Amino acid sequence: MRIFTAALATETNTFSPICIDRRAFEASLYAPPGKHPETPTLCTAPIIVGRRVAAEKGWQLIEGTAAWADPAGLVNRQTYEELRDEILGQLRSALPVDAVVLGLHGAMVADGYEDTEGDLLTRVREIVGPDVLVCVELDPHSHLTAKRVAAADFFVFFKEFPHTDFVDRAEDLWRIAVDTLEGRVRPVMSVFDCRMIDVFPTSREPMRSFVDKLMRIEREDPDVLSLSVVHGFMAGDVPEMGTKMVVVTDGRPKKGQALARELGLELFERRGTFRMPEIDERQAIAAAIAAPAGPVVIADMWDNPGGGTAGDATVVLEELLANSVTDAAIGTIWDPMAVQICMAAGEGAEIPLRFGAKSAPGTGHPIDGVVRVVRLVRNAEMRFGESFAPFGDAAHIQYRGIDIILNSTRAQSFDPSLFSVMGIDPSAKKILVVKSTNHFYASYSKIASQILYCSAGTPYPNDPAKTPYRRARRDIWPITSDLHRCELLEPMRNSAGQRTTSEPSAAHNQDFLYGDDGLPK
Repeated sequence: MRIFTAALATETNTFSPICIDRRAFEASLYAPPGKHPETPTLCTAPIIVGRRVAAEKGWQLIEGTAAWADPAGLVNRQTYEELRDEILGQLRSALPVDAVVLGLHGAMVADGYEDTEGDLLTRVREIVGPDVLVCVELDPHSHLTAKRVAAADFFVFFKEFPHTDFVDRAEDLWRIAVDTLEGRVRPVMSVFDCRMIDVFPTSREPMRSFVDKLMRIEREDPDVLSLSVVHGFMAGDVPEMGTKMVVVTDGRPKKGQALARELGLELFERRGTFRMPEIDERQAIAAAIAAPAGPVVIADMWDNPGGGTAGDATVVLEELLANSVTDAAIGTIWDPMAVQICMAAGEGAEIPLRFGAKSAPGTGHPIDGVVRVVRLVRNAEMRFGESFAPFGDAAHIQYRGIDIILNSTRAQSFDPSLFSVMGIDPSAKKILVVKSTNHFYASYSKIASQILYCSAGTPYPNDPAKTPYRRARRDIWPITSDLHRCELLEPMRNSAGQRTTSEPSAAHNQDFLYGDDGLPK
């Protein structure tokens, strides 16, 4: 067998003021063919797992480029087209192949391309033809479009949020691919449109039990090859934004459609119950001060670079300063210029510095004051599971008794090693402020005495009912707050009252996306 593999991924917050060019990919990950390190990143695990599988099977794995940029706003059109065409050219050179196994994100939007993954997969299918297996691992914070379903044989999405299982899901992807290539299974996808958009942390109920149920079904039902919840990505203003349920069966499309519908309706019935309890910055700081012991971890959850924001908000820091808190550390505030100034000043220097809150309204105010430069680290990294996440040149400064990490490469706070690499003992602090929605939980929950989810400022469009969407559909909850279960069982209709075929409805996915054999039309 000859298998081609590659990865191209980022997550696009279409409301973010920060655009992505080629330099952003190179700052996070750009690996030419065969140069990917042995540790996988979030969307490149299929390459690393593929190396092992191919070696065990005696197959030839042909690696293409792997590129990942930390989430931000629109991808520069030329950058996307160059990286896409680079991978497509490598695929053409690799022909003939028996399969294409890709790592994508699912929420990339480029200038001129609302559905980059659909564009890439359609071009892949045109190159390899209808009989070659095409399968993909994706992040659940993505947009599942009809175009993508039509171009691929099957998808596997991460189940966990925090995304601690991206290697496990790559193993699932390859297991199904191997069984397909060796003739043991015939994967068929069924998709149910849940007509909603929500936040689904698997670190708490009720999503924890729902994901456990999915894994139990996979173990016990031999017809079911994979189950995935596509959470959707509320900061992506695109026409097919929303939550979907994906079932991959072994040649059982009707069973898959029924199961996808059953599970999708279960999600819809529980809409609005999944999100973490959120408090504002005043409540968070008051609760942290009152806590008998630390560290109290405050997640500045919506100034999350992992969701495409700048990560430079100072709202929580201003509240700490207003309460004269000193036993606290903040990781991080993104400010490349301030880092450069600190680097020039050197460790131990005391300098006047303006930092933070430069990216957008709703992120607080820039901080002005005399700071002490404690530690400087070039090309700093923190742990992320078995991998590492770069946060660029970084400076540890102290301002009015608070330890603050300034970074030059945007990255959310995945792990306490973010602090320790900068010379801060995270376990010794009463209060830790991290920029992350929920990925921090897997590591910080091991050291935290308490975790507080803080919704501070307006750096991120976190309320779909109020977000000024221009492209997203209007007939999903909570954009339409009075959507009822029975409406999921009716076909969508356009403004003229005609049943639409461009936007598949929940119960009529088979009509719109699939033929009688369950395969994409």
